[in-house]
Amino acid sequence: MAQPLAFILDVPETPGDQGQGPSPYDESEVHDSFQQLIQEQSQCTAQEGLELQQREREVTGSSQQTLWRPEGTQSTATLRILASMPSRTIGRSRGAIISQYYNRTVQLRCRSSRPLLGNFVRSAWPSLRLYDLELDPTALEEEEKQSLLVKELQSLAVAQRDHMLRGMPLSLAEKRSLREKSRTPRGKWRGQPGSGGVCSCCGRLRYACVLALHSLGLALLSALQALMPWRYALKRIGGQFGSSVLSYFLFLKTLLAFNALLLLLLVAFIMGPQGCFTHTVMYYGHYSNATLNQPCGSPLDGSQCTPRVGGLPYNMPLAYLSTVGVSFFITCITLVYSMAHSFGESYRVGSTSGIHAITVFCSWDYKVTQKRASRLQQDNIRTRLKELLAEWQLRHSPRSVCGRLRQAAVLGLVWLLCLGTALGCAVAVHVFSEFMIQSPEAAGQEAVLLVLPLVVGLLNLGAPYLCRVLAALEPHDSPVLEVYVAICRNLILKLAILGTLCYHWLGRRVGVLQGQCWEDFVGQELYRFLVMDFVLMLLDTLFGELVWRIISEKKLKRRRKPEFDIARNVLELIYGQTLTWLGVLFSPLLPAVQIIKLLLVFYVKKTSLLANCQAPRRPWLASHMSTVFLTLLCFPAFLGAAVFLCYAVWQVKPSSTCGPFRTLDTMYEAGRVWVRHLEAAGPRVSWLPWVHRYLMENTFFVFLVSALLLAVIYLNIQVVRGQRKVICLLKEQISNEGEDKIFLINKLHSIYERKEREERSRVGTTEEAAAPPALLTDEQDA
Repeated sequence: MAQPLAFILDVPETPGDQGQGPSPYDESEVHDSFQQLIQEQSQCTAQEGLELQQREREVTGSSQQTLWRPEGTQSTATLRILASMPSRTIGRSRGAIISQYYNRTVQLRCRSSRPLLGNFVRSAWPSLRLYDLELDPTALEEEEKQSLLVKELQSLAVAQRDHMLRGMPLSLAEKRSLREKSRTPRGKWRGQPGSGGVCSCCGRLRYACVLALHSLGLALLSALQALMPWRYALKRIGGQFGSSVLSYFLFLKTLLAFNALLLLLLVAFIMGPQGCFTHTVMYYGHYSNATLNQPCGSPLDGSQCTPRVGGLPYNMPLAYLSTVGVSFFITCITLVYSMAHSFGESYRVGSTSGIHAITVFCSWDYKVTQKRASRLQQDNIRTRLKELLAEWQLRHSPRSVCGRLRQAAVLGLVWLLCLGTALGCAVAVHVFSEFMIQSPEAAGQEAVLLVLPLVVGLLNLGAPYLCRVLAALEPHDSPVLEVYVAICRNLILKLAILGTLCYHWLGRRVGVLQGQCWEDFVGQELYRFLVMDFVLMLLDTLFGELVWRIISEKKLKRRRKPEFDIARNVLELIYGQTLTWLGVLFSPLLPAVQIIKLLLVFYVKKTSLLANCQAPRRPWLASHMSTVFLTLLCFPAFLGAAVFLCYAVWQVKPSSTCGPFRTLDTMYEAGRVWVRHLEAAGPRVSWLPWVHRYLMENTFFVFLVSALLLAVIYLNIQVVRGQRKVICLLKEQISNEGEDKIFLINKLHSIYERKEREERSRVGTTEEAAAPPALLTDEQDA
């Protein structure tokens, strides 16, 4: 120890020591030489420790250490090999983080012309006398770097210092400690210790203004987040009821986004140009077939204005048709993208093997400090573990052959009964709609017109309960399969009823209401259906959940609450969204009604869920539910609504008394009429008729766009499949590399053990050869 200390004390002064402090280059050289001394001393200490361990093993006669004992009882060779493994060395330690941010502060200081480290007083320099060479050099280096980092943080501005501290991947306690240590005294200029300068009034005013604007921005952001109904409720629902119930509310949130996008386009290009919003702007008949903002030349006879040559006015029929078409096209693209993205998110991991360990060790967020948030996070992790364990138990409990045959027989019988129920509901809707058409007193009475929506709503409400009772007879092993089967049965029921209603509106009502505005009637009918569906949903929530919970607790004296019926509630959302898409052409403001309805449904269902429902008795992992919901929304719901509207545009004759298409044979004729106006407008817009003729009316282009859309969907599916294969290969490669690492460790362990045995045998031979003279000497002394 004397020689290194003497060398340290005899470090020659650099030329910068005689005047001002050393430059950063000289300072780095001093630190490098000091670090070299620390490494040499630590190596000497390590060698002495190895010699002491070898002597202790020789005295006690300890046996050899095996490779896979606990780390505290492993041999020195094994510990040395394990310490040099990439898994032990790769990563960012606390010292490396502090060192990296120290270097970054130095770069910031040089770039912003901050005072150098040499400008500090000599007592603030890192002193070599503070180091103890017998301690751990890593800890000493970490402390030195931390002190230098604190000094560099003191030389930065407050905003830069806070930004850098927030970006450090350290714990909150360490960040708080660094902030306290680097805080500069008030009334002093930062970067000039010892000076007595006071901040100017302008600087204080600017700082106060910046703080005020920052606080105002945070307040506005908090207010904006508070307006979102899913800000905190989704986390609470997921923590208490699991991912299965949470998927319903996430799907409702997605429907809100779709309707907001649809309403934005309709307001911008249909309702905006027509005028102010009145009670008649809700329906199709309010919109005229006139050309808005038409530039007129000088009238020839003083009675009517003639279109000016070269003018391009706003054609309301074409705008109405094009806006609805473009809205559906954008909705289709968004749906396909959302479905592909959800499919990729659901299947990107390939399998759920090993996810238990990830949930146990990697789920906790250490940034959470509030008691309420930490309790919510505990609920989330606990519910997630329940779902994973339930899925694992389900996979490892197969049924016998007889049990499977019995289950298949019961499934077939229940399916026949459910299909018969759906067919009976469709027949009942058809018979009642025919009765409504044939009764003449139902034409002008508003109360009578609500009967058909009420009957359809009651069928949609009662039939799922009957299917649920029948499903209780089925011995389903998997709760996921049970939910999927219930969704399929409810979907068949909804499609049967909606198909009957579409035939009623476009097949029967158009013929009966000849000479009247049948489009207004269809729009009003869809609006009644949407409102009635919301009213019955409220009644179902009141009596099906609240009253049942009160009866169960007060009368039956049971603590068991009803479970949240995911299948029925999701199909209600899909049913309401399908009604909205069906009525967009006849009631452009229907998406606004749907947005209000969905917001109310969110609050009502959330309150009822937290107060009246319990978590599923058999927890299950809803890993693919969002994908299934979006698929059902895209193909049966959206595709059916698109077919319905395409038939109305291409085949059904519009009313001759109302609407923007009153003088045309079909709604699609509006495009051809506009093309003829464009051809007469002049050569400046001659490219628009060409686009309409060769792109809009060409069936080949329509088929090409459809083929491209299907190709994109297919490619997305193939990309996801390829990613799953790559993930499987990477997992296999990781396992192989782990086996290779074990093999290499075993080989190295055997080599080091053999060397240690040779050294021990050599030392033992030397001691035995030296032992007899010592014995003779002892005897002579005796």
